[in-house]
Amino acid sequence: MADDRIGSPRRGTFRTVWRVTALLLVATLVATCGATLPDQGRPGWGGAGLIGGGGWPFAGDPVSREDAAGAAYIPGSSVLRLKDGRVQLVPFGAESAITVDADDPRVAAAVRSDQAWLARGTVPDGGAAVPEEKRAVYEEMASRALLDLRLLTRPNGASQASWYGAWRYAWPRDSAFTAAAFVMAGHNSEARRVLRFLARVQTDEGLWAARYHPDGTAVVDGREPQLDSLGWVLWAGWFFHAQAPEAAAELPELWGMIERAADHLAESLDVEGLPPPSSDYWERAPDTEEDPRRPTLGVVGPVLAGLRSAAAFALGTGRTKQADDWRKAAQRLTAAVARQFAPYGYPRSPIKDGLMDTSVTFIAPPFAAADPGVTAAIADAAERQTLPNGGVLPGERWSGDPDTAWTPEVALFTLADAASRRPEAAMSRLDWLAAHRTNLGVLPEKVDEHGDAASVAPLGWTASLVLLSLAALEHPLPIPPAR
Repeated sequence: MADDRIGSPRRGTFRTVWRVTALLLVATLVATCGATLPDQGRPGWGGAGLIGGGGWPFAGDPVSREDAAGAAYIPGSSVLRLKDGRVQLVPFGAESAITVDADDPRVAAAVRSDQAWLARGTVPDGGAAVPEEKRAVYEEMASRALLDLRLLTRPNGASQASWYGAWRYAWPRDSAFTAAAFVMAGHNSEARRVLRFLARVQTDEGLWAARYHPDGTAVVDGREPQLDSLGWVLWAGWFFHAQAPEAAAELPELWGMIERAADHLAESLDVEGLPPPSSDYWERAPDTEEDPRRPTLGVVGPVLAGLRSAAAFALGTGRTKQADDWRKAAQRLTAAVARQFAPYGYPRSPIKDGLMDTSVTFIAPPFAAADPGVTAAIADAAERQTLPNGGVLPGERWSGDPDTAWTPEVALFTLADAASRRPEAAMSRLDWLAAHRTNLGVLPEKVDEHGDAASVAPLGWTASLVLLSLAALEHPLPIPPAR
């Protein structure tokens, strides 16, 4: 995502402003969570979801707008029953969908395969915290999210953000959340594949490229490595170990990946205890921020969660020296956050009257222990970013469409509420997300002012966050210890 911070005190001549605005508009169109110029060789990105076939390699094909009208998935599957009664599915081992009669034996086989995969894990519905009348809706949304994540994840573990154009890449930050969602739902082999992919493409310096082609080659487009991705992958690796230690032990690459990333982050901290400025989940150049000298909370939050997670992983696996080193680095960063962000109410950039954005949730449960100041800042950010349609913008003074809500941001506030034991607030946002899916029940990236999907569907990051939110309502998610 991108935001040119209209209204920033740093302004130049009209010509400079115009040039910067033009460049940032382009940035907005190619950002990870959002928009890109339509790929003229593919169907429009208003598609309603993906069709699958139940068998390895779980290939997905987009549903056209025409076919989506009046259609519905057969429950617990990615097999689509069309309005005329025929069925679309991707045959076993194929990549493209076909249309067959409902009594074709491949239909029943594909449905059984999908349903059996769901049954091997768990489908969260919020548990006892959720009124019974809501649970069925949440369970259906969760099963769809899980099936969509499976379709977006390639056999080699590359988890694509979505199926279309510039979303058809694997971002390490998005992949980390996919792995966590799979672990939470009991699909450990899928989580292991995602983390193994990330270990394979990591550099010797512990870094990741901004994004990857599905074959694991880095996308070369001028984007620098983004430090928040290191933090998120470290958190996901620790989450895997905390939730499923025996399954994590079957991934020998996990420790090397964690060690390289955590060492890089610990060594990157400056004399103030902060990491260097870097792009974060907005994927915007650091020099466009309100304070270009220092990292945003969108970098600081994941780095802090990552260092704490790495220290906990090391301690839990008997590596006390590394645990101590990374714990000390995390404590330095904790102190820096208290000095530089807390006095201003945890804005995106650590300045007085700094603009708020969703990254304040990165220093709240389940990524950090609850703190009254952070809780108040989250409420403040949510109020400032909420739209008349009930969704939220990514941040204050968002330079994109001011009327279009972003579902990952809604889901991040949802997760913060659910993990902080605020079930009513979490359910209110879950109800909004459930009501603004496509007609096939798929979670899109954006929702316009009329309540319609305004971008790709499904979006993997939103699906993962919804699953984690529902799980957090059922039972507390583990939080990386601060000591």
